[in-house]
Amino acid sequence: MLGRTAVRLAVMVLVMAVAGIAHGQDKFQNYFSDAACKVKVTTDPTQQREILNKSFENMVTALNKVQGSPLISKDDKAGIDHYKAILKEKQDELAGLDGYERVPDAQLNAFANYVVQDMEQAAQSVTISLVAFLLIIIIVILLV
Repeated sequence: MLGRTAVRLAVMVLVMAVAGIAHGQDKFQNYFSDAACKVKVTTDPTQQREILNKSFENMVTALNKVQGSPLISKDDKAGIDHYKAILKEKQDELAGLDGYERVPDAQLNAFANYVVQDMEQAAQSVTISLVAFLLIIIIVILLV
């Protein structure tokens, strides 16, 4: 009887963890989706660039804070490094740094969509624990 209860509890914890990770990834992707929506409703290219750049900066700040936490495993730190590299690349592309051609003003809406899609793909290939995702989301919410 005790064995069955333990197995059921383990299965429930596993299911809830998988659901929590998926929910954390959704929040992560929604952050960039919201930024893309703000870019689309803004007509001034300077403001569009500011919105995108601020969203990158906020996420990198959150990632740096979470990465410094003692609660984060080495695997999570590697995943966070991967996300930070992707964000740095997007930021450089937006500004035209490190060999990238600056995103033209007329293509900022398309670039915002591209960022959302790229972050969705990154979320599928990079694994970060539920704890790390939750910490990232909390810090991003506090920064916004």
